[in-house]
Amino acid sequence: MSEFICRQNLTAYPWDNSCLKSKPLDLKQFEKLDAYAKKVTAKRTVEELVQTLLRVAHTDLEKVRAIWMWISHHIEYDVVGFHDKKNQSYKPQDVLQSGKSICEGYAGLFEQMCSIAGVHCMNLSGYSKGYGYRTGQTFEGAYDHAWNAVYLDGRWHLVDSTWGSGFVDDRCSKFTSRYNEFYFLTHPALFINNHFPGNDNWQLLKPTVTLKQFENNMLYMSNFYKMGLLVAHPETPIIQTVNGKVTVEVESRSPMLFTFGLKGAKEYSLMTLKRNGMNLELYPQKMGSHKLQIYAKPPKDSEEVYICVLEYNIECSSVDRNVCFPKELQQPVGPSWFTERQGILRPSQKDPVIHTNDGCCDLSFILSKDLSVLASLQSDSVNLSEDGGRRHILQKCQGNQINFKIHLPHAGNFAFTIFAKKKSDPGNYKYVFNYLICCPNTKVKWPMFPQTYSTWAESYELVEPLAALLPANCNIKFKLKLHSIAKAFVQCEKIYPLSLSKDGYWEGSCSTSGCTKIYVMVLENANHKFYSHILKYEVEPQ
Repeated sequence: MSEFICRQNLTAYPWDNSCLKSKPLDLKQFEKLDAYAKKVTAKRTVEELVQTLLRVAHTDLEKVRAIWMWISHHIEYDVVGFHDKKNQSYKPQDVLQSGKSICEGYAGLFEQMCSIAGVHCMNLSGYSKGYGYRTGQTFEGAYDHAWNAVYLDGRWHLVDSTWGSGFVDDRCSKFTSRYNEFYFLTHPALFINNHFPGNDNWQLLKPTVTLKQFENNMLYMSNFYKMGLLVAHPETPIIQTVNGKVTVEVESRSPMLFTFGLKGAKEYSLMTLKRNGMNLELYPQKMGSHKLQIYAKPPKDSEEVYICVLEYNIECSSVDRNVCFPKELQQPVGPSWFTERQGILRPSQKDPVIHTNDGCCDLSFILSKDLSVLASLQSDSVNLSEDGGRRHILQKCQGNQINFKIHLPHAGNFAFTIFAKKKSDPGNYKYVFNYLICCPNTKVKWPMFPQTYSTWAESYELVEPLAALLPANCNIKFKLKLHSIAKAFVQCEKIYPLSLSKDGYWEGSCSTSGCTKIYVMVLENANHKFYSHILKYEVEPQ
């Protein structure tokens, strides 16, 4: 019997290219064998089929592998027979001829093929967390599943060729053929996650797991292990909210991308990526029981789809009405290893949530690639236009460092979103990540920054005035850092030249009397005849 391996110590066992095994395997050794077994067509008898497979399978391990591979790729789950079991035959010869069956037929065929091949195999039955399983349900009465154990190298190993061949939909009306390597020689400590044999000895665990423990244990999908995920917290499938909130954490062996879905209720959430996992804070906005599904995918291929890796039932006994995040807030929130891969490094603000009482905050990053970056500010409480959201952000770039100065238009919660593209790319900017900015101070009411034109260079810096709307009948000071220009002036009713100070700033002042608009203009080259608009201000009505 295999010693019991607690979930926290799973990393002590070998991970191959696909999943954790009870027998260390290099799947590359089976490449030719697998290809042969998949191409073998059904024969007239089970004996003839096995003899054909044994032409390339010689050791007991190779024999079991060939049998597993053939059944997993040639027998379909019989969704019609599942609903009409009385008229079905599970005899191996009948399963071979029909090419389909339910779990009893899969297991029976697997056992007989192993017997013919001279490999000791047992047909096992028990309860499973498969089709129709509901989180937290109890098991009683007749067993609902069948699988096998094979004897290799002096030990028993577990195999489920039914689940290795594919899966059925929620109504068991359609079978999808999709090979699943996970259920070949699965480690007993993982197999017990969703298989509970009628005879405790066939758990192959010491100590054994009780039926009550099996019912209460967290269900980890096979993809959870195949993706290199290690554990989730909490480790119970039913979670009670505490003051309207639940927190879920997933640990992984390497960086992964995650998403989630909560069925039955609107929610506010904050999901953050960690170097090895993720953290999710969830605030359901409806009382009752809701299903939470966590999805994951490796970051290598952006086109790859997210796959469900675990499920929880959220029992919401209270709702936190004080939580209200902007609907534009995208998950995950905050900087992470993923934003680093996009070329945005060393954030001055590492936390996903920025708290400000005066409505102001500053952010800076290092750009590692030839990136061009834009940012936007969005809130549910006031409908900010795209231009309005950007004009509450003042952006400056010096070398590979980019700075954002943010002045909120009012109190509330905002999504501060960063977009980027390569400077050489003529296409559109693409979303990278966002922060949540929270300001509780109802007295906050910052005006927009002045309008910038396309001639406003990334390296330019505006010191004053920062407000787009200037008071009437006042003398306004201007101070800017403008690189590589010949002249600069302010234009309103009159022209007010700006002079270059010793510390590198263009400075001057103008009167707002009698004008409605004010422009800052530059001459980029002394040989040019035309000035360019770089900033525009409005003047309050008199």
